[in-house]
Amino acid sequence: MQYVIPILFAFIFIFAIIKKIPLYDSFVEGAKGAIPFALGIFPYLACIFILNYLFEESGISAFLVKLLSPVFSFLQIPKELCSLVLIKPFSGSGALGTLSEIYTTYGVDSYLSRCASVIYGSSETVFYISSVYFVNAKKRNLTKPIIISLFASFCSCCFACLICKIM
Repeated sequence: MQYVIPILFAFIFIFAIIKKIPLYDSFVEGAKGAIPFALGIFPYLACIFILNYLFEESGISAFLVKLLSPVFSFLQIPKELCSLVLIKPFSGSGALGTLSEIYTTYGVDSYLSRCASVIYGSSETVFYISSVYFVNAKKRNLTKPIIISLFASFCSCCFACLICKIM
C-alpha cells in the first residue's frame, strides 16, 4: 500500500512525457483554478462552521437530543447515540469528538460503540458537502438535495443500529 502514491505519481509523469503534455505548466494552470474555487467556497464554509458552533453552544443540540430521544428509541437507535446522529450532518469533527466520548464511556467493543462507529462511517456531513458541491452551481435551490441527503443519512443510522444488533 505504501507504493500506491509513488507508482501513481510515476505513471502520471510517464504518461505526460509520452503524450508530450507540459507537466509543470499543467500543474500551474490547475493551481490557478484552485484559488478562485477556494475564495468562492470560503463564505459557505465559514457560515457552516459558525452555525455549527452556535448550534452546540446555544443548547439547541441538547434540547433536540432530549426531544427526539423517544423517537430514536422507537426506531431502535439508542438514546446515547442521539447526539451523534444530530451532529454528524453538521460537523465531522464534532461527530468524531462525540464518537470518541462514546468509546471512552462505553468501551470500544460495546454494542453502542459498534453502532456509533457504523453511524459515523455510513453518514456524511451533509451541510459541509452541499456547500462544497453546490458552490459553483448555477441554480442554488438546495432544499431538495439537502432533504434527500438528510433522509438518507438518517436511514443509514437506523440500518447501522439494526445491522449491529443482528451481528
